[in-house]
Amino acid sequence: QVQLVESGGDSVQAGGSLRLSCAVSGASFRRSYVGWFRQVPGKEREAVACLYVSTDLASRAVYADTVQGRFTISQDSSKNTVYLEMNNLKPEDTAVYYCAQSRLIYGSECRTDPSDYAYWGQGTQVTVSS
Repeated sequence: QVQLVESGGDSVQAGGSLRLSCAVSGASFRRSYVGWFRQVPGKEREAVACLYVSTDLASRAVYADTVQGRFTISQDSSKNTVYLEMNNLKPEDTAVYYCAQSRLIYGSECRTDPSDYAYWGQGTQVTVSS
């Protein structure tokens, strides 16, 4: 059974940084998409960043325009953990952040539609104050 557990959410001031972690158990990263999504009340869940991890653990990332240049997604296969490094945080980054994994591969570019991901963590709250 695949399980994902996020951690690292916190309250920070604008301009600050956080690193979110997502520990994955029950499945390898090899040949999968792993993504970070976020959601605020009353809005749809949106993609923040995702990775396609190949069978040899090479990875290719895709970022939302709103976080490009500020956020970095990475993976450590030895720890079966995905990270989201968030810098220069803005109040509009406030949300619950979720990690997700999909083992249905359509190509070397990861999917940004939440409906393409079958496995989800419980979420971690990030609050950025101005």
